[in-house]
Amino acid sequence: MFMPMHRINITLHEIFQALSDPYRIRILRLMLSSKTELCLCELSEALKEPEYKLSRHVKILRSSGVIASVRDGKWIYHSLVQSEKFLKLIHKAVAAFPDFDSEAAHDLHRFEKRLSKREAGRCRQASQVTDEIRKLRK
Repeated sequence: MFMPMHRINITLHEIFQALSDPYRIRILRLMLSSKTELCLCELSEALKEPEYKLSRHVKILRSSGVIASVRDGKWIYHSLVQSEKFLKLIHKAVAAFPDFDSEAAHDLHRFEKRLSKREAGRCRQASQVTDEIRKLRK
């Protein structure tokens, strides 16, 4: 199995720049709350956004060293990098921030519903959100 690689020489600027977008904060909060790896399909349904939109945000988080990715066949699973002390502190700060509009709670609820579609603990079904968007464009 492929082992995730992440950079050790992350700058403070890169971390905060990566976390400067509301979608990337939502992704991070979902990963912190769910305590499990997730694929883009699951992320798409949890945040109710198309995969193509979220893939860019995942790429930025990955390139800044905040998340790592592992390929399993055609699926790619993303998880938090927790090996660095400074990242653990950022995780604590993000988790402690109030969820005033319950957006993070709703994201987690949708993600937990999506988990029931996993087969042998892995996602094996494409996002319904992306399919719905494709139908609307036709």
